[in-house]
Amino acid sequence: MGPEATLISTDIEPTIRSLKESLPGQVDVAGTIIAQSVADWGLMDEYQLCIHPVVLGQGKPFFAGPRPRLRLTGSDRIGDDVIRLTYATA
Repeated sequence: MGPEATLISTDIEPTIRSLKESLPGQVDVAGTIIAQSVADWGLMDEYQLCIHPVVLGQGKPFFAGPRPRLRLTGSDRIGDDVIRLTYATA
């Protein structure tokens, strides 16, 4: 977590709505469960997916329900082993 990070443990939806309306810039969320919730609430504008060449064998799918319509808006390399793909919601 960065110096301007806020940990939210209750009232997540109204808190994220308030942060999104009141703060300039972006609000980042991490993890498949919270990302899916934010998308379900209609608050997701962009996905940044980082691809690491590691095989884990298990995990939760990032898009558990209907996949939103996405448009690739950027890609870049992070270090020697990671690629970040940026998608905007359509």
